[in-house]
Amino acid sequence: MSRTINSPLSKSLGSLAGWKQVANAIVGETSNGRFQIQFYNEGTTRISITQADTFEDFSYSVVASPAFNPVVTDNQDALEVRTSKFILRISKNPVRFGFYTLDNQPINEDDPGFGTSWNGEQVTTYKKIQAGERFIGLGEKTGPLDRKGNGYQNWNTDNFAYSPGADPLYCSIPFYMGVHNGLVYGIFFDNTHKSFFNFGASNNRFTSFSADAGEMNYYFMYGSSVAEIIQQYTHLTGRMEMPPLWSIGYQQCRYSYYPDKEVLTLAKTFREKDIPADTIVFDIHYMDQYKIFTWSQRDFSDPKELLVQLQRMGFQVVVMCDPGIKVEEGYDTYDKGIREDVFIKYQDGTNYTGQVWPGWCHFPDFTNPKTRMWWQKQFTDYVNIGVEGFWNDMNEIATWGQMIPENIELDFEGNQATMRRGRNLYGMQMARSTYEGAKNLLKGKRPFNLTRSGFSGVQRYAAVWTGDNVAYDEHMLLGVRLVNSMGLSGIAFAGYDVGGFVGDANSKLFARWVSIGAFSPFFRGHSMINSRDSEPWAYGEEVEQISRNYIKFRYQLLPYLYSLFYDASTTGMPVQRSLAIDYTHDWKIYDGQFHNQFLLGPSILVAPAESTKEFVKVYLPEGEWYSLYNGQKYPGQSEIIVECPVHRLPVFIKGGAIIPMKPVLSNTKEVSDHLTLHLYAGKQDTSFEYYEDDGSTFQYQEGRFAKRLVEYRPHERMFILNATEGTYVSPVRKLKIVWHGFDATLAEATVNGNPVAVNNDVNQFFAALEKFDPFFDPEPAPRENVHSVEIEYSTAAITLQW
Repeated sequence: MSRTINSPLSKSLGSLAGWKQVANAIVGETSNGRFQIQFYNEGTTRISITQADTFEDFSYSVVASPAFNPVVTDNQDALEVRTSKFILRISKNPVRFGFYTLDNQPINEDDPGFGTSWNGEQVTTYKKIQAGERFIGLGEKTGPLDRKGNGYQNWNTDNFAYSPGADPLYCSIPFYMGVHNGLVYGIFFDNTHKSFFNFGASNNRFTSFSADAGEMNYYFMYGSSVAEIIQQYTHLTGRMEMPPLWSIGYQQCRYSYYPDKEVLTLAKTFREKDIPADTIVFDIHYMDQYKIFTWSQRDFSDPKELLVQLQRMGFQVVVMCDPGIKVEEGYDTYDKGIREDVFIKYQDGTNYTGQVWPGWCHFPDFTNPKTRMWWQKQFTDYVNIGVEGFWNDMNEIATWGQMIPENIELDFEGNQATMRRGRNLYGMQMARSTYEGAKNLLKGKRPFNLTRSGFSGVQRYAAVWTGDNVAYDEHMLLGVRLVNSMGLSGIAFAGYDVGGFVGDANSKLFARWVSIGAFSPFFRGHSMINSRDSEPWAYGEEVEQISRNYIKFRYQLLPYLYSLFYDASTTGMPVQRSLAIDYTHDWKIYDGQFHNQFLLGPSILVAPAESTKEFVKVYLPEGEWYSLYNGQKYPGQSEIIVECPVHRLPVFIKGGAIIPMKPVLSNTKEVSDHLTLHLYAGKQDTSFEYYEDDGSTFQYQEGRFAKRLVEYRPHERMFILNATEGTYVSPVRKLKIVWHGFDATLAEATVNGNPVAVNNDVNQFFAALEKFDPFFDPEPAPRENVHSVEIEYSTAAITLQW
């Protein structure tokens, strides 16, 4: 039996002195502290451990409430709580927490010697490493998919041009999942102080998570799959609302596009070159001397008229919003901020001043409700001229010198705390203030909000991008892993700067990056000041055509993508999915050769490859898979070598996939009445929930949507569109169904029992690249022989049989 640690340097929780059940909590007293246990459902429990007299009951992250009253069995050596999902066993001497399956297999156990211990103010929970255990998640963290053998810290940091192994970065998500012996669990450590996660780095005994101060407050989740754990975690911390449709189209940014004539030229060039795009992003040069909520009178003399012209061309605008408010009397935002007393302060009551783009600045205290109301008012002029998109940057807080004092105090909803507790939260609370403020001002229209910094729960308020990345291949692939990991950690709307923000991409790198970016949830090209032009046409004719092909394919996929965003808003499932979600216990996916691969939704597998490679090894997990380009079929659980010239990113469609697509339009304001459903032959029953709404308002929350379950039943040779739910009237009038990978002799079909003509068709998602040598025979784009039917679209049930 392990003894209780109680040395002059460190002490553990100690032995159980007594316990009681109060309302929906189990409260225990120990020789060195106390604990509290609450259940949020039968698969999620909260463990709070403290040396203080009371437990903290405040969280910016958690929006759920305890909802299950457990039955406690008091045995001689342990307390035991049994739910329909798992058993929690609390040993008495010393107090340790262990989680077990209903047939008594260990899921997650405290290290028997240490459990939860204090080292001064620092509090740590030590966990036993289970046989073969792997660890995934933690949000925006560099490194491999499997975190085992590595350590990380959470301390939101402006990390310009970060290296592929840098830690920490901009955003902290202290949530991970453990995988072993066919089991999976999740742990969310809800403590906003600087925290540390050790997954067996520099030791072979334990994993641990710790914080510099505060309470040991963590949530344990258990379920049958990674997907179920993600759903439990996002039940706790919330899910995104539907974004505006335009925000998932292509966005073009540069630090910076100015003056206004350059912006208009950019917009016109997209339209002239037939490259779809929806958004132009204004970086800090649109402002007067970098002062937020102002416009440069020299470069943007009439911003309202500029936005009118852009909107006529189908473009939305996203504007940069930094938190630094320049200390300058006569600057309206500063004067109002001083008058309303909204800035963060030192402990002696004076406003903190730090230096950033505008010069010396004060910074709003977004943990104060009155500051959030003041912040909302500042956005009135933006909204009045038609701005519906906002970009929260520099909100770690980033300042010159990168040493923001930790003795600054924040309001914390009236429970004052210092920057030691508030730094990791600052960016999330700024995102909250911006999103809630813009939402109120837009009066029913959805804002788009993007943030660089955040904490668990930030998905409720903003998309997240991976900050100041660098233009080289390793960083391109790192961005993919970061987005995969954020998806595992509840952030469904995430992306990176296509082409790299820092440095100059070459033509091959940009071509590859834009093809990968076309499959990311947030799709934006962005480059830094004093770097080369980095628009889709800036790298020569061939790269322009490659970019056009992949951006157009993104726009064809918008019905599929939009349905995935709806899924994210209701279940928390990410849009871009690590293979660890669907193939958790297939150890091949954790191999460094394959850990960059991901699924877009349930059915599209993307295998990112360096721009310098002509061939790449791809791992296809369980199932059947088809090449996106020519329909070639491959077996699952196999490694294959495929060509990956710069114009052809390896992409595969899973057998049984149902992929809704529409014709390419120049932007999302344009409407088509045609819908195509691509069906790929498979052996198992599959389904997909196709979703539509108006793309711009919150009326979908009141039932104004159109969704229908689409089913494929291969053994019955049947394809079913169930009746549409909801009150939204879809613009779709014509439906085309395309069969991929079916019998070459397919000739007859019925729709709702009536015969319908089956067409022999040729499918081609990408245009052939032009060659500029007149004596060279152009290589045609890969083409696929398919079958199709065309019928009238109906909201009533439609059954296709063949």
